[in-house]
Amino acid sequence: MRTEEDQLKYIKAKKKVQQIKEFYSHLLVYVIIIPILIFINLKFTPDYQWFWFSMVGWGIGLGLHALQAFEGYKIFLGKDWEERKIKEFMKEK
Repeated sequence: MRTEEDQLKYIKAKKKVQQIKEFYSHLLVYVIIIPILIFINLKFTPDYQWFWFSMVGWGIGLGLHALQAFEGYKIFLGKDWEERKIKEFMKEK
């Protein structure tokens, strides 16, 4: 039988794997969609390259997603915000 600590480690590891999976899905969509946008842009309006806005903006979002998935950074709410909130709510019972 697992101890409570082992169960918590398992839950955290499972959550981490889920975050990494979501990042790779995000990356796959980026790699598929950006070339399509580049093609559309260069085919129909080659004089104005608007695809850069999508590529850079989405790329920044993808980079932030990578930081969160692999390094554990929570850009807006802090690294351990979720954990602190859970403990806070558990104390209120």
